[in-house]
Amino acid sequence: MRAADKERILTDVISHVVEQQLARPAARLDEMVADSIYHELRRLKGEHTDESAFWGELKRGVGQASERELQSTLRRITRRYAEEICGRFDERVYDAVTRAGEPVMGLLLNAFSPKRLVEGLPHLLAGGLPTLPSVDRNIVVQGATDTLHRLRQRGTIVLVPTHVSHMDAIVVGWALWKMGLPPFLYGAGLNLFSNPVLGFFMRNLGAYTVDRRKTDPLYKAVLKEYAQATLENGYDNIFFPGGTRSRSGALEKKLKLGLMGTGVAAYTRNLLTRKATRERLFIVPATLSFQLVLEAETLIDDFLQEQGKSRYIITDDEATKPRRVADFFTQLFSLDSKISFTVGRPMDPFGNDVDDDGNSIDRSGRVVDPRSYVMRNGEVVVDAQRDAEFTREVGERLTEAYARDTVLQATHVCAHAALLLLRLKNPQTDLMRLLRAGGRVDDLPLSELYAEVDRQLVELRGLAARGGVRLAPALQSGGADDVVTEALRHFASYHKAAALQRVGDRVSSAERGLLFYYSNRLEGFRLERALGLRPALAPDHRSIALNSGRSA
Repeated sequence: MRAADKERILTDVISHVVEQQLARPAARLDEMVADSIYHELRRLKGEHTDESAFWGELKRGVGQASERELQSTLRRITRRYAEEICGRFDERVYDAVTRAGEPVMGLLLNAFSPKRLVEGLPHLLAGGLPTLPSVDRNIVVQGATDTLHRLRQRGTIVLVPTHVSHMDAIVVGWALWKMGLPPFLYGAGLNLFSNPVLGFFMRNLGAYTVDRRKTDPLYKAVLKEYAQATLENGYDNIFFPGGTRSRSGALEKKLKLGLMGTGVAAYTRNLLTRKATRERLFIVPATLSFQLVLEAETLIDDFLQEQGKSRYIITDDEATKPRRVADFFTQLFSLDSKISFTVGRPMDPFGNDVDDDGNSIDRSGRVVDPRSYVMRNGEVVVDAQRDAEFTREVGERLTEAYARDTVLQATHVCAHAALLLLRLKNPQTDLMRLLRAGGRVDDLPLSELYAEVDRQLVELRGLAARGGVRLAPALQSGGADDVVTEALRHFASYHKAAALQRVGDRVSSAERGLLFYYSNRLEGFRLERALGLRPALAPDHRSIALNSGRSA
């Protein structure tokens, strides 16, 4: 955020949140303040920091406080939360990065890949400058990019990507830069700022902090109001409606729509205040697809421990360890692996499609005025229940877009084929037991894997031809042996134990959890039906299906 806007937006956020809290039905100010103090002291239990001292001081003073003093305390708490959340945008840092362009981005994303640097040695020895890694070789930006450009001239953008990895924000940031767009604001987990390289770029290129350890409802209200205020002031935003990274590896089906609801609210408030130079707001889905995922081991382990409920907040995964980040990109890019960033078709805050000129198109193909959705008797009206229904419809449209625009990779198809075959060969073994302890049959003939991959390729290519999914180049035209070879090379390159490995003419999994993780990217495409199996995951993709064996 530009320094010139920061204090004004903070003031608006604090005023609106305090007004909303005081207007709550049957709200007692002393209980409201005490609740915030309780949540924060419980989070900070055992710590002796300036933060714990602040909350301890408030606790000592709240008991005998007057109504006026309690209001002042509520405002202090709200300001503290707002200032902690508020991001900053340093134009000097951005100018330096964009002037340097590809070399700086290359170093950041390639993590000084030794193989690439060695490739540049002949040029260096000949007296030239070192040839730095080219991100262009590895990140594919595709989809409705021209439309995104056009719409940004007509309104404010809310970009809503799938959430695979903590690396998503960096890849999306690079893609926006490559498209000639400025940085978008986005919320990043507080733990990511502990990585010195990532933290520097995030702090200065638009990230604001989100502390998921905070359970205080007031903190969440401030976070939501901050996001809405930035949209009202014309700042493009990135929201990850999955909430957190997909623990199972599957596409998001059950979205968290709290921040998404700020789109309708910001649009409505701008119509009422008429302070925005561009009243229109556009929601643009996007998908990210990796052959390998940096934090896959930690994510799937968390998912499998009581199906993701054991530890909702992960603060110590691979993304917080610079060496693991460097190893990941070194291995991934040395394989010339492609990361796909696909921009989907945009919609308005009410779930209507939007054409290239920014017109809202309803389900009947007619151009409609988006203002009509928030007006009653010719007047703009705020209606939280109405807006929640609109946001729910947008969420449904997003899950459809995610399935349609995701790019399936060789690792996904190969893992899915292998896991389906293992389930077939162990019909009496519960899926969780199979993943944790194995079954009576733990390896597969390579010929059978080829056959199953070939079957899935036929189905997926037909689906892609109908616009139901996207396929990486290897899946579009390669044979089953090519797909399996590419997947096995990737599985052998980075993870401590391979999701799938070849031994002679057979394949087996050294880490079945990882096999499950990569397989789950194909959940929802119903490829298991032809084998008489049920889906492995529940319809919302947030838990293992209660009955994931053979279908009736």
